[in-house]
Amino acid sequence: MYRSKEVRIGVVGATGAVGEVLLRLLEERDFPVSELRPLASGRSAGSTVPFRGEAIEVGVARPESFEGLDVVFFAATGELSLELAPEVARRGGIAIDKSNTWRMDGSVPLVVPEVNPEAVDQHSGIIACPNCTTIGCVMALEPIRRAAGLKSAVVTTLQAVSGAGRDGLEELQAQQVALANGEQSEPDLFAAPIANNVIPLCESFRDDGYSTEEVKLLFETRKIMRLPDLDVAMTCVRVPVPVGHSIAMLIETERPLDPAKARAALSAFPGVEVIDDPARAHFPTPADVEGRDAVLVGRVRRDLGSDRLWLWSVSDNLRKGAATNAVQVAELLIERGHIG
Repeated sequence: MYRSKEVRIGVVGATGAVGEVLLRLLEERDFPVSELRPLASGRSAGSTVPFRGEAIEVGVARPESFEGLDVVFFAATGELSLELAPEVARRGGIAIDKSNTWRMDGSVPLVVPEVNPEAVDQHSGIIACPNCTTIGCVMALEPIRRAAGLKSAVVTTLQAVSGAGRDGLEELQAQQVALANGEQSEPDLFAAPIANNVIPLCESFRDDGYSTEEVKLLFETRKIMRLPDLDVAMTCVRVPVPVGHSIAMLIETERPLDPAKARAALSAFPGVEVIDDPARAHFPTPADVEGRDAVLVGRVRRDLGSDRLWLWSVSDNLRKGAATNAVQVAELLIERGHIG
């Protein structure tokens, strides 16, 4: 898979939830790292991260930190990506960014390797990874599009608290402990208590009543799939699940698609696994997907009032929704001759 030349890697946000998973994935996937520079903001500098049996000191993310690096993963704030990703490109490296900063920039490819691998060929030193929800969505939509075309999708997401980072996990855990002790815990990160609750808001509301998360899903899906007029209606909901985003989708295709043929198209698509046996109540859940890279799809059925299709998908938002997709982009860059 890889060329003989190894790759000098930087990871901005190495101490965060996604950064930690990314480092593990570089090991798991035997990525050819010849040098690793874990980087973070000043408050985390001087700490260490484990990598291949060593404790590697975390440096401060600043422009000179990127000298000599081939690829720099950004798993940090959008402010750092905005400031520093161009500095990577200026020094001849490639920035792979997980934040929202560059996704809708017309000069920056937005890439899910299974869906639009050719997009990396258009990079100018920065490549964006989609939102964790968008990745699970397009991984399920693309096989359907290839089989029967795509006209519209009605999408409802049920998003894990880790989508809001380590603070989201800690807020859920603290509220669960408080409830177990008969106490109340006021929300901090989320708009309402998340333990034993669901919240129909991810991120913040816009003036038009949609959330910022919902419009990301709309515009990113259109860009990745190169369908600028695709009709996507969306509602994003936060649920008290640690890891694993779920999506319910009602899909309108250009040509009628039998559910059995839809399952076959999904099963044949790289990175998608179908778990769908109604007779045994067999379907995927967030607990099934945690720690896995595949997007799991089930409950494929025809809508009772139309030729549209319903389906359900789950994906690990820290892996395929974030770190795995970023590492796959780096692998793709090697495969297509952009590195080495």
